[in-house]
Amino acid sequence: MKKKPAKQLGDLGEMRPISVPKSAERRFYGLGLPKVDLRRLGGKLIVVEGADGSGRSTQIALLREWLEGRGHATVQVGLKRSTLVREELDQAQKGNILSHTTLSLFYATDFADQLENIIIPSLKAGFMVLADRYIYTLMARDLVRGMDEAWLKNMYGVALVPDAVFYLNVSPAQLVQRNFAKKHALDYWESGMDLGLSRDMFDCFLMYQQRMAEVFQRLQTSYGFDIVDGDRSPDALNKDLRNKIEAVLTRK
Repeated sequence: MKKKPAKQLGDLGEMRPISVPKSAERRFYGLGLPKVDLRRLGGKLIVVEGADGSGRSTQIALLREWLEGRGHATVQVGLKRSTLVREELDQAQKGNILSHTTLSLFYATDFADQLENIIIPSLKAGFMVLADRYIYTLMARDLVRGMDEAWLKNMYGVALVPDAVFYLNVSPAQLVQRNFAKKHALDYWESGMDLGLSRDMFDCFLMYQQRMAEVFQRLQTSYGFDIVDGDRSPDALNKDLRNKIEAVLTRK
């Protein structure tokens, strides 16, 4: 059987809009996981997206403190936190030789394991689940690398539609400064070095993050998440996020 060619970035415009639902309308993006009664998931799933250096971890920590101070039990999830494949994925990435498909399947397995064993049970128990990135980052990474859109949408059809998604939009130039200030180096994968955009990691990082930002803009038109200005101070950004989440908490 002849393999279909990978989709180009412009093909993302074909994706149909999907609105983030109220809790009473909670659903999966696709077929979902079997034997899950969505009516029993009383908690809230809040997602914070953004590149390394966008301030995600800081905002997640501040939101968790704020929510727990208001009496909400919280659970945090994120990329590469599954006990099933986390160590294997870390080990595989050190060699910088993973194929795009293998890397994609590793992350999809990591996500599915957390969804089944952490996210859904926590929502069932009424917890607030804070996700430090979700399927949107995984899809954006794969789309930038030329993966097939239909294949990705089918694979991530197991995902629950969150109650709210916030993408922290920070310019690539600002991301470089923040990463150097924090780590004094750039990450191979977050720089897109596997794509061969440039031999210079600094230039490759800027080009890769620009492509990621463009894909997130396109995904936003399909998945309806909230793009927020991440160039503000942590306090100003957190106040904005709290106000938006407050609306989610009071939504029937």
